[in-house]
Amino acid sequence: MAQARILIVDDDPNIVRFIQVNLKNSGHDVFIAANGAEAVKLVKEEKLDLVLLDVRMPVMDGFEACRRIREQSTVPIIMVSADRDVNDKVKCLELGADYYMTKPFSIDELLARVAAALRRPRGN
Repeated sequence: MAQARILIVDDDPNIVRFIQVNLKNSGHDVFIAANGAEAVKLVKEEKLDLVLLDVRMPVMDGFEACRRIREQSTVPIIMVSADRDVNDKVKCLELGADYYMTKPFSIDELLARVAAALRRPRGN
């Protein structure tokens, strides 16, 4: 798989570190944001190939960040949350997310979803 530029957006440093190490070991460049506002700014400033976006965060939650990212970009978005509520899953997909993963998840599933999202053709 070709190297991709991936943004991890999560306020939990342990989750960020876990995902970051595995993505880097898979050959990807990793960017990090601790909240949705930072994520929206980075999407605007950097040419990213994928965003992994937590739902529950301070400053700006993942719902609003997803909505704002979609206003400016078609970058694939994988929502990641401990919340198993079907309504939240539907809301994320309606806001423009491509996938919704529930924590805890295996790194193998995450890497497979990342690879699948990166294979999909997209515009700007």
